[in-house]
Amino acid sequence: MLKPHPTVLRRLVEEYETLTAAGGGPAGPDPRIGDLAYTLCVSTGTRDVRHALATARGWLATAGQDAPGAGTPAAV
Repeated sequence: MLKPHPTVLRRLVEEYETLTAAGGGPAGPDPRIGDLAYTLCVSTGTRDVRHALATARGWLATAGQDAPGAGTPAAV
C-alpha cells in the first residue's frame, strides 16, 4: 500500500476534524463526513475511522523525517 501525500492526508484529517467538531448545521451533520471517513479509511488501509485518524496522525508526525525539507513549504 502506498501512503497518500502528506499534504493530502493533512487536509483530509483537518477537514474531517473540523466537520465533526462543528456538529453539523441546522440541517444536521454535514454529508461530507461520511465521504471523508471513507477516504481516510481507504487511504490508511483500515475500516475503523478512529484507527484511520490515529494512523494518519502518526504518518504526518513522521512525514518530516522521511526526506529533508519535506515539512517545509515550497517557494512559490
